[in-house]
Amino acid sequence: MNPTAPRPRYLNGAAVPILEAVASTDTTSIAGEYEALTERCALVDRSERGKLALTGANAVEFLNGQVTNELLCLKPGEGRYAAFLNHKGKMLGDLRILAVGDAGRPPGELLLDTERVALQALFDMIRRFQIGYDVELHKRTLESSLLSLIGLGARSVAERAFSSHPEVLPEREHDHVLAGPARLIATDVGLDVLCDDDAKEDILATLETAGAAAVSEAAAEIVRVETGRPRYGVDVDDTTIPQEAGLNERAVSFTKGCYVGQETVARLHYKGKPNRHLRGLRLPQPPVPLPDRGAELRLGDRPVGRIGSAVLSPRLGAIGLALVRREAEPGATVSVGENGAMATVVELPFQ
Repeated sequence: MNPTAPRPRYLNGAAVPILEAVASTDTTSIAGEYEALTERCALVDRSERGKLALTGANAVEFLNGQVTNELLCLKPGEGRYAAFLNHKGKMLGDLRILAVGDAGRPPGELLLDTERVALQALFDMIRRFQIGYDVELHKRTLESSLLSLIGLGARSVAERAFSSHPEVLPEREHDHVLAGPARLIATDVGLDVLCDDDAKEDILATLETAGAAAVSEAAAEIVRVETGRPRYGVDVDDTTIPQEAGLNERAVSFTKGCYVGQETVARLHYKGKPNRHLRGLRLPQPPVPLPDRGAELRLGDRPVGRIGSAVLSPRLGAIGLALVRREAEPGATVSVGENGAMATVVELPFQ
C-alpha cells in the first residue's frame, strides 16, 4: 500500500475507513497508481471488508426473504449483488452473495461480502430473523482476506498467478471459480481474489510476481467514482432507497417473493418518482481544494443535497458523487459548501 496516501477517517468509531477525498500531495505517485489501475493491473488489499458465511438447508431460502435480489435460482459458482433494508425500504447496507457448492447440486454455503460499516447491521439482521430456519451463521472477516485486481491486465495477471489451476476465469460479474487456495470472482473492473487469511501473504507475492502493482485504496476510489458506483457509508446510507442510488437494475428483483422493505421499493418503482437521484458532479478544479464529505449543495438558495465521494482524477479532474434532489437536473449548476464554489451536475457514469 502507498504510505503517502491520505490517512482515512472512521465512521462512528467503527474500524472502517471512509475515504472522503483523494487529495494526495504526491501527484506523481497518484498518477502512477492511476496508470496501473486503468492501463495495467493494480492490486488493492480490501481484507478489512466485512465477511460472513451462511450454511444449512434453508440458507438460500432464508436470505432470499431478507435481501432485494433473487437468490432461489443461484447455482454454485454464481453470485448476486443485493441490498438489505429496514421495513421502510431504507438501506441498512449492500452486499455481494456468492453461492458455493458442488456443480449440479443446490448451494451448500453462501459467502457474504459487505462494507465493514454495514457488517454489524447484516449480522444483526440474520441473527434476528433466522429463528425457525435451518441456518448457521459464521464469521469470516478475520479468517478471510480479499484482494482486488483492477485494470485491463487483471485477467492476464490472474492467469499467470494461478496457471497451475487451469480453471476458466469467470466472465459475468459476481461469478466465481475456485483456483487452488483462492476463489476468483469477476467484478466490473477486473477480478477479486478471496482466500484464507493464512494464505494471503503468499498469494500477494504471487500476484505481484505475475505483474500486479500494489496501489492505495485512495487511488482505487478514483476509478470507482469515475464509473459512478456508490459506496455504502460514503455516498449512500440508511436514509437511502435503492432506486435513489440507481441500484434497481443491479440489486433489485421485481419478480421475486417478499422481502423486508419490498412494499416501499415496489411502490416507488411502479407508481412514484424518487425525490433524489445519484448524480455526478464536476467540481471546481485545483487549486480549489476538494470539498469535504457532507458539504452542502445548493441550487440557488435551496439545499438540494450533500457531497459523498470527491476525488481528483488524472483524466477528468475534480469530480464527485452526490444524492441530489430531482430539481437539480443534469446540467444544473450548484454551489458547494460554505465558500460557494460552483459545480455542475452530470449523468453517470462520467464521460
